[in-house]
Amino acid sequence: MSVTLLVLAAAYGAAAGLLIPRPVHRMAVGPDEEWRGTCPGGHPITGVARGWLGRGRCPDCGAYGPGALPTAVVTALVCAALAAATGARPELAAWLLMAPVAVLLAAVDRRVHRLPDVLTLPLALTAAGVLGLVGLLTGAGGSWLGALLGGVALGACYLLLFVANPAGLGLGDVKLAIGLGVALGWYGWRTVVTGGAAGVLAGAAYGAGLMLAGRGRGTTMPLGPFMIFGAFCGLLLGAAARH
Repeated sequence: MSVTLLVLAAAYGAAAGLLIPRPVHRMAVGPDEEWRGTCPGGHPITGVARGWLGRGRCPDCGAYGPGALPTAVVTALVCAALAAATGARPELAAWLLMAPVAVLLAAVDRRVHRLPDVLTLPLALTAAGVLGLVGLLTGAGGSWLGALLGGVALGACYLLLFVANPAGLGLGDVKLAIGLGVALGWYGWRTVVTGGAAGVLAGAAYGAGLMLAGRGRGTTMPLGPFMIFGAFCGLLLGAAARH
């Protein structure tokens, strides 16, 4: 494991994390609402890429959404952990591209219990595309076909859960599962099962904690953050097993 690789991955994650608060604020709206165009104080959001990129604080009234420091720290730690587990293998490029989007998705879902299609679908396509290039150009360990099948399998499992209990999860969770399954499938079926089960268990543990605290009845909880956490754990284990 290269210290330089860890430092570069952490620096990349920190830089990406600093840009997350603004899109979290803009995307934290209902399914039929327009993306937010103003800060909490009503000032227009402007900047690079029509206001999507830029500082996480309005210069006139303060923060847009979550603090930039926490998102930078979380994303840096995630990227560093992925680099430590994966090493210099080329699939790390896919994990580092997906990590900031996953953190963004988790933050939006935590706020409004919504996983926007403009994030979940590109996440799946990015995973499939980059891993396909990795396999084609380098012949690196991992299976692109396994990755695609993993996405289909995990997506199908969540689709069945949605059909059985549409009040308990949404189609956004199904679409997120496809992208996470693609990533997990690169390392094989054991990793798909591990990552998927870890997400379910994490969500169940959180729900049980709410019930024990007397706050479970009538409380809805976002599944996206737990799905992402489970996939993160699965990827760490799958990548470490390849060392």
